[in-house]
Amino acid sequence: MKNKVLTISLIILVCITLVGVVALILVTQMTKGDSDKEPTIDEIIESSVDVEEITTNLAGNQFIRISLKIQTDNKKAAAELAKRDFQVKNTVIQELSEMTSKDLEGKIGKQAFEDAIKSQIDPLMQEGQIEKVYIVSYIIQ
Repeated sequence: MKNKVLTISLIILVCITLVGVVALILVTQMTKGDSDKEPTIDEIIESSVDVEEITTNLAGNQFIRISLKIQTDNKKAAAELAKRDFQVKNTVIQELSEMTSKDLEGKIGKQAFEDAIKSQIDPLMQEGQIEKVYIVSYIIQ
């Protein structure tokens, strides 16, 4: 009789534990899915900074006129990035001075430039990180 009660108690305890673990996993998966959703366009605009038009020489005899928009992961990071405007411009000018118009040709060239700027500015950030760099306008002459 004692063994039967003990066995039933253990089975009930194991079942309750399993139900609790399954419920915990479901809840964490559901909340994780909510935090991974893409930001709205309004959130992107709030956390982005415009880099006004920069005119500089390329590695050849040509020059470029370019404007950027840099998206950060939060509003505080955007405010910090706005204060770091001089560092951003310096980074863009240095990067472009090493490039030719051929380096910036096509989608791949522009993506490589955006990635280079992101990788150089991101380590400067203390309040957040750079999500994406967008070329807003671009003219080579």
